[in-house]
Amino acid sequence: MTETKPHSETEAETESASASESRPERHSAPDAHAATAADGRAGADGPAGAGGSAGRAGIAALSLPYQVVAAVSLAVVGMFACMHLAMAFLHVAPSNTLTKQHGEAVDDWVFPEFEQNWKLFAPNPLQQNISVHARAEVVGTDGGRRTTGWIDLSGDDGEAIRGNLFPSHVNQNELRRGWDFYVNSHTDANRPNGMRGQLSERYIRRIAMLRLDAHHLGGRIERIQLRSATRGVEAPHWSDEKTDTRPYYRVLPWWTVTAADLPGGVTGGRTEADK
Repeated sequence: MTETKPHSETEAETESASASESRPERHSAPDAHAATAADGRAGADGPAGAGGSAGRAGIAALSLPYQVVAAVSLAVVGMFACMHLAMAFLHVAPSNTLTKQHGEAVDDWVFPEFEQNWKLFAPNPLQQNISVHARAEVVGTDGGRRTTGWIDLSGDDGEAIRGNLFPSHVNQNELRRGWDFYVNSHTDANRPNGMRGQLSERYIRRIAMLRLDAHHLGGRIERIQLRSATRGVEAPHWSDEKTDTRPYYRVLPWWTVTAADLPGGVTGGRTEADK
């Protein structure tokens, strides 16, 4: 006699079989973990991990030739920095055996770009504004001779510096240092103190010719004359100090322009052949 299962039990067995077919087999999970581990080992043993540089940084991550180049470059920069600091120290240090023997080499290194001084602070801060002016005796194309008015060379430098984020070293220091060189190597009567005085005269004349040539004076420059205008710095409004701000002029004699006073590019002056 055949036993017939209830309809409800048959449906339950059918649903159970369907669920078992749709469920992924349990042994597939270990296979996935094994594949992941294998991929990790392959990455470690691949081209990046073969040299052992996957975890390195900086110079160590470079190849050997580039490491050598980087090491040499760093050594050169370090030596340069140490030498510069040593030169700056010797420049500001009191007189000693090294500065007496190698003072000229130290000055050549420091001046003019790395000059060190204490004029901004103590013991005697600058309290004057000094402007350098020039005028010229010019011969026009018609043969007429005329004398120009005073041209403020320092004012031209100030205009070039004002509002300029990267002002030229020439505009900042060339004329100022040239004038200091002249004043410190001459007497109050404008007589040179030896060879440095004569050198300072040639230097300041060449600077003046460079500046005057840019003004296009309309003729050949035969002679030039320089002067300085010194004014005291006015005291602040909250101070009771009284400062004399009237200009004091130091006027130099006229100089005849020669070929030695014509730097490269300057064509507005007379030459030896014009004498």
